[in-house]
Amino acid sequence: MTQQAALANPLSLLLDKDRADFTRADMLEVIRTKGIERLSFHYTSVDGKLRELKLPFSDFAQAERILASGERVDGSSLFHGLVDAAASDLYVVPSYRTAFLSPFDPASLNFICRFLDRDGQPAAFTPDNILTIAHERFRNRTGLELHALGELEFFLIREGGPENFSAHRQSGYHASSPFFKGGDVVNEMVRILTRITGAVKYAHAEVGYIDSVRSNLPLLSGRRAEQHEIELLTRPIEEMGDLVGLARWIIRNVAHRHGMLATFAPKIEEGVAGNGLHFHLELIRDGQNIMTGADGALSGEARRLIGGLVDYASTLSAFGNTVASSFLRLVPNQEAPTRICWSHNNRSALIRVPLGWSKQSHLARVVNPADTDPYHDPRGRQTVELRSPDGSASFHLLLAGITTAAEHGLTADGMLELAERTNVEGNVFSDKEVMQRLEPLPASCVACARLLGERRALYEEAGVFPPRVIDYQIELLTREDDEKLNRDFARLPAEERLVATRELMHRDIHRH
Repeated sequence: MTQQAALANPLSLLLDKDRADFTRADMLEVIRTKGIERLSFHYTSVDGKLRELKLPFSDFAQAERILASGERVDGSSLFHGLVDAAASDLYVVPSYRTAFLSPFDPASLNFICRFLDRDGQPAAFTPDNILTIAHERFRNRTGLELHALGELEFFLIREGGPENFSAHRQSGYHASSPFFKGGDVVNEMVRILTRITGAVKYAHAEVGYIDSVRSNLPLLSGRRAEQHEIELLTRPIEEMGDLVGLARWIIRNVAHRHGMLATFAPKIEEGVAGNGLHFHLELIRDGQNIMTGADGALSGEARRLIGGLVDYASTLSAFGNTVASSFLRLVPNQEAPTRICWSHNNRSALIRVPLGWSKQSHLARVVNPADTDPYHDPRGRQTVELRSPDGSASFHLLLAGITTAAEHGLTADGMLELAERTNVEGNVFSDKEVMQRLEPLPASCVACARLLGERRALYEEAGVFPPRVIDYQIELLTREDDEKLNRDFARLPAEERLVATRELMHRDIHRH
């Protein structure tokens, strides 16, 4: 078996078809062939965590009924604060295209599900359906598709103590064994995620490294923390919401299996890189990336997309940065943005236009003169990257907000001009004049809540976000009560400030 076959989706190999074409009959064939004892339904709750319902069956008629009809769940528990207990029943119905053999339960066939209401229609308030509705509207109004990829940064926290080949603080970027010890664990995560989704781009060690974590939590105190990243391949944006939730579930489970803790908390130590959840975006027409023109420069559509993101940027933080510790990460000179602007290849900008092979796809011939066979990638790979979100993001709602912003950019007047005004070059933090003319991102959850309340029409008028979802997000952010946090911390003696800061950061270790 080739390496490609080894990492291919086992169900696609078994059924000899693409996962998009899976049917109920195919699922029953998997059950027969693999000796499956139960179905496991997964769906994302309001807290962003993947939930699970185990459904054993004693005969194939029962299995088929589950596959065809789904099951009931309590929406008031899954979406506490969003739905009233008096009208809380929801159906969870499996999406066959998401089917996978569980890496943690060999007798289970697993699915990502969609929430349907009592009328059998997509429940309008659930974040996954909001994202699907947003992308459908985007398609209808622009004639394009919006694809996205997520960069999942996380810390692997393991036992500390003396060891050979210790790494150094803030020196982990693309570190290799033996200096970073989590490589085999990340390999296992990548192997599982690739076989299930086929959507992994790469994995590598990230900047953050702490030799001995200082914390009041026994779970963290004295342990060693290595930062890693798994980046996904671009997929239609509603699929990316499911992929991010599934990836985080796999990352946590594999880490736990190896006696480690994986955390996506925005920040775990001052002066050490935090965990971002950056998203790259691309516009697709008829299966082709249209982010660049024939000259390799950004297309008009790509610039309008940027204009839409700029116009919505301050309110997108309400979905992408949802805990007080988020704003300990968004500080100058930490490769994290604080001003609303965009730039090419600039990691201090909110929106970055990375290298995209727009002018040349066969680069190997430069360093391998014997490689004379021509190569051309007809689809294109240029993206734009939104760099403000972090591991606390309400990622389905964030992606829905991004989709709404993209639609606005492509359909509203003035977006090209807005993109032109907010384009910068160089490190924005070193240019006071540039810093003064650029709008700042909100600096606290309370500020995010206030801005979302003031500009909620951006989301509600589009007909995508129900008002109660906006109300819920405002309440969630307001509860952080962090608007005066930096002022209060600044009044403390240095050691007390560090202790208070760590307590704030470490309360988010498991939160999202």
